Amino acid sequence: MSRFAALVCAAALCWLVVPGRGQAQEEAVSPEKIPQAVMDALRSKFPQAKIDKCTKAKEGDDVVYDIEFKQAERKCEADIKENGTYINYEKAIAEKDLPKACRDAIEKKYPKAKLGDIMEETEVTGKTEKLSAYEVTFVTADKKDGEVRLSPDGKILEDTLAAPEAKK
Repeated sequence: MSRFAALVCAAALCWLVVPGRGQAQEEAVSPEKIPQAVMDALRSKFPQAKIDKCTKAKEGDDVVYDIEFKQAERKCEADIKENGTYINYEKAIAEKDLPKACRDAIEKKYPKAKLGDIMEETEVTGKTEKLSAYEVTFVTADKKDGEVRLSPDGKILEDTLAAPEAKK
């Protein structure tokens, strides 16, 4: 019996670690299908938002809408729960507005990289908003596309080009 129990446990463990299991499945949503609470929240911070793309996904117990849009020709993105509660939002900024510590961290790791889109991320908790990170796309000197997410003080939090063992 203990051998059977071990096999059952092994099978259950394999089922849990299969890639894609338990991860949120994104579903495209047309702008007219976005719930009113989500649209009201979006318009409260971004009254002239012109929606380019929207997806929804189940994250834990919440359904979250990831909305990409432009506000006064500035690229933006917002993650808003189905009930209208903000998780975070991002706004594009100019390269000159990226903190020096962040520019230096990218230059140190990827010398001569050409920076692309730079997004300033703000976390929202209740009525409190806090600058939490910068997301920067770039092309390395050897023509590899990458993206890093950095803390405001320049610490690399995520790196798409990092070796798998460095991403742990």
